[in-house]
Amino acid sequence: MSIPDYQTLMLPVLKLAADETEHKFSQAVEELADEFSLSPEEKNELLPSGSQAVFNNRVGWARSYLKQAGLLASPKRGYFSITDIGRKLLQTNPSRIDNSTLEQFPAFIEFKNRRRDKSEENGISEPTNEQDDSQTPEDSLAAAYSKLRSSLESEVISSIKESSPSFFERLVVDLLVKMGYGGNRKDAGKALGKSGDGGIDGIINEDRLGLDVIYIQAKRWEGIVGRPEIQKFAGALQGQRARKGVFITTSNFTKEAKEYVSMIDLKIILIDGELLSSLMVDHNVGVSTVGQYEVKKLDSDYFDE
Repeated sequence: MSIPDYQTLMLPVLKLAADETEHKFSQAVEELADEFSLSPEEKNELLPSGSQAVFNNRVGWARSYLKQAGLLASPKRGYFSITDIGRKLLQTNPSRIDNSTLEQFPAFIEFKNRRRDKSEENGISEPTNEQDDSQTPEDSLAAAYSKLRSSLESEVISSIKESSPSFFERLVVDLLVKMGYGGNRKDAGKALGKSGDGGIDGIINEDRLGLDVIYIQAKRWEGIVGRPEIQKFAGALQGQRARKGVFITTSNFTKEAKEYVSMIDLKIILIDGELLSSLMVDHNVGVSTVGQYEVKKLDSDYFDE
């Protein structure tokens, strides 16, 4: 199953606190993950920022909204417990608790008004439908970031395909150097293109000391790359007594090509157009930063007297 949104988690969080004890947040996350039968991969899935697990974040927002409505309290740092208002709501046996449920409580209305006033002050529109409102702020940021990044990567790969073969060669060098290969840009540029072998376009150091080398084949084309091309590259590597190679293309690889590299003893990495554009964005090759937004959270240690 997929990771539940924060509104789906509100009722389970409140029920967890119904035993009248103080619950440690980290322990509550584990119990709720078991309740929803999350897989290890789902429990460990991170926000795009990499700062927190998605499920932890959503449980945190469910707890926060319940606190804003007065249904939960924080007796001490890292813990939460149910309030009289929370107990009374559970006595009505609700099938679900979401933002519309919380709107019956004045404290939550006051919280929403504060948030709306702040958003209007900053020129930001509040969500207008339930689907958007089911997202945490981090979810909304992640969705917006994913959309922007996908569009950027499409622009990058389109620009690569329109470039000249010599420019593509320089692009490959720039990317590999940014990723830590080849030493400095000057050394890497000299190394690339020295081999006369038809199946190899260049050679680059694997590390700054030149302890090992990587052989490169770079294809800027539209046609899908099949197994014969990879076999030719593998044969060229064996002819050079090489052990490692990278095959880079602006298009894609066939299933047979991918299966072939998984079966041979040589280490050949396949980089298709999608991965190439993603790596370029990751390592700031051919892209520039137009704005940065810092996402901050409360430093509870500061307020711990």
